[in-house]
Amino acid sequence: MRRISVFGATGSIGVNTLDLVARSGDQVDALTGGRNVALLAEQARRHGAALAVTAHPECYADLKAALAGSGTEAAAGPDALLEAAERPADWIMSAIVGAAGLAPGFRALAQGTTLALANKESLVTAGPLLMAEARRQGATILPVDSEHSAIFQALRGEDMATVERVIITASGGPFRDWSAERIAKASPAEAVAHPNWAMGQRISIDSASMFNKALEVIETKEFFGIESNRIEVLVHPQSIVHALVGFCDGGLMAHLGPADMRHAIGFALHWPARGPVPVERLDLARLCELRFQAPDEARFPALRLAREVMAAGGMAGAVFNAAKEVALDHFIARAIPFNAMAEVVEETLTRLSAAEGFTSAPDSLDSVLAMDHLARKGAADVIAGRPTQQG
Repeated sequence: MRRISVFGATGSIGVNTLDLVARSGDQVDALTGGRNVALLAEQARRHGAALAVTAHPECYADLKAALAGSGTEAAAGPDALLEAAERPADWIMSAIVGAAGLAPGFRALAQGTTLALANKESLVTAGPLLMAEARRQGATILPVDSEHSAIFQALRGEDMATVERVIITASGGPFRDWSAERIAKASPAEAVAHPNWAMGQRISIDSASMFNKALEVIETKEFFGIESNRIEVLVHPQSIVHALVGFCDGGLMAHLGPADMRHAIGFALHWPARGPVPVERLDLARLCELRFQAPDEARFPALRLAREVMAAGGMAGAVFNAAKEVALDHFIARAIPFNAMAEVVEETLTRLSAAEGFTSAPDSLDSVLAMDHLARKGAADVIAGRPTQQG
């Protein structure tokens, strides 16, 4: 029986992870979440967790009260998250959304254990640092994004020297067929209405803007060591083909599966073996056809920005992600329109391109967090200086 910890337990990835862990017979040790302390406490009780941590200190009293008599210890705050990451565990799910997941995931690697990585921001902001730390500690990082799990599976047993290109797919989100004018007026509620995937608010909006795919392009480069000019994106409305790997003989290896994150989570949970996962089995005859099209980078400039970030190197990824998170916060608050998110990110990258350390590879977690802080302030300044805002 393995000891399992889940960081970001109350989000969609965390909920699906616990669904599979309950079927595996493994023991849950630590769970962490955000403000949804009622769900976090219920999960801790149901799975017999030894520790439950909320990231928000002001939620501690509610969490402790909800866990009274359960035998589960309650804790709160950033330091408690890091302490939870240091607890002995055989398999850890890193599913905290955003840059907030970087420090706990980095700390967890010190155990030399298996880190299932759903926090793509860790690789976008500090990819070389994270991968080097995993090697130093003898830890294993397994990708949990559906696209990167698909690539990982397609590459099993293959020689990386024979790989010509990697293609990751995007559903296109709810605005795939919208005009630029209509997209500019989109509301947060419309952006959350993803046609294929059931996800949280932030990642759903990132999908609608293609920022999620932009992050995944950078993640592909950092995780697999593939040159940016060999990474392609295709819009695939059905979300059945998650990624393809092209080889030097012209062949393509594709990974197909239902739009259900439990497949990628389950693959990481059972790795290196394959285990049963309760997902829908594809009926290809019923599907009839699979459609693909090139992404429109004029309507969705996030993909262009991702390529500029990869070309810039250094700390550009940390700036890109931080500015995106700030812009997303303001869109959710209806302070800026949908299309302004990309404008804010681009302007922040431009302003900080001359900042000290921007062109340097990250040499420590502290340097990444410092650039993240600088970029958040820079993005806020960009937004404050915009001539008009959405009411």
